[in-house]
Amino acid sequence: MNSPVEFLQQFTERPLVRALAVVALVAAALFLLWRSDEPPAPDPEAAALRGPAEPDGFVVDGAYTSYDQNGNLKVHFTSPRIEQFEEGNMATMVSPTARLFGEPGTEPWTIEANNGSLLQNENLLYLTDNVRIIRQVGEREATLTTSKLTLDNDQNIIYTDAPVEITDRIGVTRATGMKAWINDRIVELNSDVEGRYETVQ
Repeated sequence: MNSPVEFLQQFTERPLVRALAVVALVAAALFLLWRSDEPPAPDPEAAALRGPAEPDGFVVDGAYTSYDQNGNLKVHFTSPRIEQFEEGNMATMVSPTARLFGEPGTEPWTIEANNGSLLQNENLLYLTDNVRIIRQVGEREATLTTSKLTLDNDQNIIYTDAPVEITDRIGVTRATGMKAWINDRIVELNSDVEGRYETVQ
């Protein structure tokens, strides 16, 4: 068996072996450099959690609660997924549900939709797709449905220019557009108002 010194002597005396070793070393270095540019394989579980829109941040099973200046509950909002985008300071929501509280002692309104987006600078919440407002009117429950709705948190109003339908146990009212004042519990229908009511016996 040759000693390491003898091996190095034989290696340096054979130019062909030395050239092959240098070529193999350069090829290995180039291969490693080429592979270092490839991004690591994404974790499929993390990619599914982040979602296809690639937001700047996201919340799973998020909840938000807001109070007025007197400490009274104003809004309680939940969504199974909220995505935050820094550009435009906007957040999008999946299946948002909001409970809007008026004066103390009044029943809250519940608003549900398939989708929502919050413009944080303007404090406006846009709800779209299968929007429903459920509210208690005395002993009766009334449900308002529409395709889109805007909630202005600063002015405590909700409004839409889309067709709306209000249903309760005694009838149905349809209109185009509406505006509602949350604190006062007043709903104003804009135009094309028609209703059908059954007499209670």
